[in-house]
Amino acid sequence: MDAPVRRKLKVATTSLAGCFGCHMSFLDIDERLFELLELIEFDRSPFTDIKEVGECDVGIIEGGLCNAENVHVLREFRARCRTLIAIGACAINGGLPAQRNHLSLPLILQEVYQTSLGLANGLIPNDPELPLPLNKVHPLHEVVEIDYFIPGCPPSADAIWKVFTDLLSGSQPDLGHGLIQYD
Repeated sequence: MDAPVRRKLKVATTSLAGCFGCHMSFLDIDERLFELLELIEFDRSPFTDIKEVGECDVGIIEGGLCNAENVHVLREFRARCRTLIAIGACAINGGLPAQRNHLSLPLILQEVYQTSLGLANGLIPNDPELPLPLNKVHPLHEVVEIDYFIPGCPPSADAIWKVFTDLLSGSQPDLGHGLIQYD
């Protein structure tokens, strides 16, 4: 008797206010990606260039929330992904983008667009096509419930691999000693 065909997990990923380093760590899984691709399929992701997220088993989000579009994408992922994973320091605590949180947004915009060298008398962008900046950068868990966190800046490929293999085996992801790094 043939073994039952196992349904692939549908996975979506996105990068919000961050550096894309967590996606690079994902790619650092190297040849294990071939094994992983036997068990998962990507929906919305920079790996697929799909722009809309469909119904998914797992959503992985790197980066914090710095504008209204980031919040919209996060809420869309939460609504369509059964399991949501925050990956990296920016998603978990705001990371480097949150360094602006001790300054007021109007002061930042004035400094960047009106007083920097070569920009005297510049204008602060005010186009409806641009996402509205938030007053502060927020971690993901301040807006939606997050099921799992993969800490690091960026997390190691081994930590990402461990979370996937735990999820695929039906276990709770467990990042023990040695898998969490902050470089």
